[in-house]
Amino acid sequence: GVRDVLFVYEENRCSMTYMYEYPEYLKIKLPKKTARRYPTYELYLYGEGNYAEENKNLLLTGIPVLFLPGNAGSYKQVRSLGSIALRKAEDADFKYHFNFFSVNFNEELVALYGGSLQRQTKFVHECIKVILKLYRDGEFAPSSVAIVGHSMGGLVARALLTLKNFKPELINLLITQATPHMAPVMPLDKYLTDFYRAVNSHWILKAQAVRNLTTLSVAGGFRDYQVRSGLAFLPRLSQHDSALSVVSSAVPRAWASTDHLSIVWCKELILATIRALFDLIDENTRQITEDPKKRMSVLNHHFVRHPAKIFEEKPEALTELTGAFMWITVKASKWTYSVYNDSDGKYFTFPLASHRKSYSHVYCGSNMLDTSSWIYGCINSSSAVCLEAADLSWRAELLPTTKASVVQNFNGFFFSFLFKVVILKLQDYPSVSHLVIPVPPAVGNKYSLDCEFFQEDSRTVQLPVTHLFSFGFSSSKVLFNSTGFFYNVQLQHFNQIYQAFKISIESQCQALQERKPSVYRLHVPWSHEDSMTVAKVPSFTEMSAKLHIAQPQKDSRVPELNIYSSADCQYEVTLKTSLSQVLGQIIRFHAGTLPVYVVSNILLTYGGQLSTLISTGQCSDFSLELVRTAKPYKVEPLISIVVFLQGFNWFRELWESLSLPEVEAAVLSQDAWFPLVSLILFLFGTGIAYWSGIVFSTSLRLFSSLWLALIRPPVLGKDNKLITPRRLCRVLSLSLLSWTTCGALAIVILYLQYLLKVLRGLSILMAAVKGQSSLARSSAAPQSLCSSTSTEALNSLKMHVTIFHLLTWVVLLSLPSFIYWLKNLRYNVRLDPDPCRSTAVILICILDILMTSSTSEVKSSKLLKVAAQVPLPLSLAMLAFGRVHLYKVPHFVTFSLLLHVLCCIV
Repeated sequence: GVRDVLFVYEENRCSMTYMYEYPEYLKIKLPKKTARRYPTYELYLYGEGNYAEENKNLLLTGIPVLFLPGNAGSYKQVRSLGSIALRKAEDADFKYHFNFFSVNFNEELVALYGGSLQRQTKFVHECIKVILKLYRDGEFAPSSVAIVGHSMGGLVARALLTLKNFKPELINLLITQATPHMAPVMPLDKYLTDFYRAVNSHWILKAQAVRNLTTLSVAGGFRDYQVRSGLAFLPRLSQHDSALSVVSSAVPRAWASTDHLSIVWCKELILATIRALFDLIDENTRQITEDPKKRMSVLNHHFVRHPAKIFEEKPEALTELTGAFMWITVKASKWTYSVYNDSDGKYFTFPLASHRKSYSHVYCGSNMLDTSSWIYGCINSSSAVCLEAADLSWRAELLPTTKASVVQNFNGFFFSFLFKVVILKLQDYPSVSHLVIPVPPAVGNKYSLDCEFFQEDSRTVQLPVTHLFSFGFSSSKVLFNSTGFFYNVQLQHFNQIYQAFKISIESQCQALQERKPSVYRLHVPWSHEDSMTVAKVPSFTEMSAKLHIAQPQKDSRVPELNIYSSADCQYEVTLKTSLSQVLGQIIRFHAGTLPVYVVSNILLTYGGQLSTLISTGQCSDFSLELVRTAKPYKVEPLISIVVFLQGFNWFRELWESLSLPEVEAAVLSQDAWFPLVSLILFLFGTGIAYWSGIVFSTSLRLFSSLWLALIRPPVLGKDNKLITPRRLCRVLSLSLLSWTTCGALAIVILYLQYLLKVLRGLSILMAAVKGQSSLARSSAAPQSLCSSTSTEALNSLKMHVTIFHLLTWVVLLSLPSFIYWLKNLRYNVRLDPDPCRSTAVILICILDILMTSSTSEVKSSKLLKVAAQVPLPLSLAMLAFGRVHLYKVPHFVTFSLLLHVLCCIV
């Protein structure tokens, strides 16, 4: 599953963007108050060559666009957008042009530490005010700024609307690239989850205010394993006319999945974005249009369905067909026409009256890819000549015809690699008497046209997908002889994120002749996440079928495999469940919860060790106790029952009356298969805990042997004093360090101290065992006292190793804030806010006592039975309430260790 996520995806189809002149970044001077409040942040203006020189005096006349980088992102990532926008402006003789600004967030790790997100948002607000002031004396001064945000930069842009003093009219267009809108990828601290809750709640509760802002979210597809595309979809609002979410694999003329960084420079996507920006310009104001309907029309034109025509806001309803062309009537239901060096223009007309009774749809395709209209519906005709017609070219869409990257210029197309198709339902055009296809003179050009009338039922095949538990041993097949140009395979019962299939399509043709390639499109009707595959004919092609978004509850539509086929060929479609991709989907959607499952297993093992200490007086080995104790049936069934009961109103009301938090398993549960998925994740967590235990023990033995060789260990002994002035002084100094700098720093220091404690203890024990064995060979004297001391030391060491396991995961979950603090140390010594500060202070007090504790003190404690029973409910609580909030995991670990300390004292 991990391999499927990280390595098994389509090849990179993106072209690199290049600058034609040296890029320059002009630093914009900020007001003193702003610069003093945000010393680590900066604002830049992008430029190249002469354009950069002209803008050094900041007399700007263009349209402002602000780029916001994401997690650890650079302000220089704006160069792809800025450079291509400059080239397009040059092509149009600078009639319109854009000024691209970029914010330097000092490459902060905001995806791992949420404490600076609010600060970034406030700084962007100040930047917008500064940018608009630069234009205030201009003839066409803008009143708003367009924003392009990559990754977390897109979330910061959305958060602007939550600020008290922010005016929503300051931004009217927001384009986000691979931004996790729905939830954080790794919810590692409270500030991150609170920020998400505030932003998404505002967008849902105050949807009317958001409605004036047009938002486009572009996800990277399966190549982006850092931010899965399901997270990049905007929250569903009742007003769907102001927000659009697409996956890059479905974007016309791109049709490519991107990784998390390449989405910033992918030429095909950047071209689509820049073309959209230029089409959004209002000729009167010379700024981005204030009309939200036009903004959505432009975005749909470039990112959803491109009709191979230059965008027109209000295309003409009726057109007069002019030109001294020959009129030719075509009565056949299937028609193909090839043009090469034809000097005479023609109008081909298809009378619909004779076809309406026998056929429901008409298909037409053409590889003549100029941007002029190419198919019309005749409204008014006279003697086989159409006088007035409706332009049906806007119903067409572009498709690729080769695996090569699509070569494009800024305004038009490179014709060899694309073709356009239109499928019309005849019932929707009752007033149309004829279809008309104009064929202009083609001197030196070669292209072809295909048309056919067909009955929808004859071209639609239903293919039930294989069951999840078929494991690829069974398959579903469909075979059809292609007599036309289009077939539709409906994938029945394919609606859940855990389903994943391998689809094989084999095409065979009788006559050996040159044919246009076939295009296979996996179409998901409830979200814009289509994927395209182009194949030669004949050929054998494999493609994957899996979802980014599960089917909404009230949506009955099914995914489809659209086959744009070659006529007179046979196609066999075989569908099998792909076990590796099913596991890949589980990892893709739930890898962020794995730390909870691992720690849950370790806690169960820890409780088992305390129980054996009660029953046998001995502490069992970590790996053996894990195998014996960490069983999924102890936790999974109870959580599944609670999740099931939460589907009933009475139970939900009872739960809320007890002021209990929401069960996060219910949030994660996307379908009926989630209990099984949770079981798989638990077993995966068991495996990680087991093998990490093996690696730990091996590493500890290796380092202890080295310790033993270099340093002579002290004699095996025992320290009865748990609290001494020296330890008290150490606790106070570490607490002070935690409070004045960074809590995670204190946790890391504690961790290293504990590691030294364990290494020292193991080396002493190894030396004692070695000494006892040599003494036993030389003398027959009784060794009972030494043996009992060694046994006690061994028991204590086993318990310390398990505590060290738990502490390791606490450190791993605290590391992001530590790295953030370290990176920003030159600006501020104290991390504020600090998500680990309070946890660190408690752990300092606990671990300083635990370091010197032994199992002999614990065995005699009155609280040992309680301490042995608590890890099980803690594991349950962790799985119930910690999967969506990873920062809660250290709290559960800290509580279990606190009980251990009490056992040492009481």
